[in-house]
Amino acid sequence: MNKAALRTLYKLKRQALSIEAIDNGSLEIANQLLKLPIWNASYYHVFLSIAEHKEINTEYILNILSGKDKNIIISKSDFKTFKMTNYLLLDNTVIKKNAWNIPEPVDGIVIDSQNIDVVFVPLLAFDQQGHRVGYGKGFYDTFLSECRPETIKIGLSLFDPEDKIDDVFENDVALDYCVTPQKSYIFK
Repeated sequence: MNKAALRTLYKLKRQALSIEAIDNGSLEIANQLLKLPIWNASYYHVFLSIAEHKEINTEYILNILSGKDKNIIISKSDFKTFKMTNYLLLDNTVIKKNAWNIPEPVDGIVIDSQNIDVVFVPLLAFDQQGHRVGYGKGFYDTFLSECRPETIKIGLSLFDPEDKIDDVFENDVALDYCVTPQKSYIFK
């Protein structure tokens, strides 16, 4: 299936989920993450969930990172350049939703993409090769291409993988892992 068809299908699948199913799946994903060998790093980038899109609730991951005393990085999106600016999440960081309902930091300490060790990547769908389908604006492919090659890229999905995404592009950045409520997939 191609990205456009997968995008449509998985938006519908997500909308059919109850808040309880999303919350339970999000907790299971956080528990699966604890089994991965990723916890010796310092800088972890995590997306803040868009509740209206029924995204995975990343609060559980934020709590794990905070409990492990990790540096948590969150982003602000620029829809003119399709780039993200990364900020260190602090106790006094002010979060506001932008025009697309994305929770973002108002401002703060900017962290260069090269400093980030692990990125938790949002997605709509993924395949058995570690390719992902996002919302189609390219924010994460641009951001991930700015990170170091050894930066660990972990997709988070409430659904199992597709066999293959038909229209993968040369500039698409593949995942190292994708974690679902039932299983962690390893691609590296």
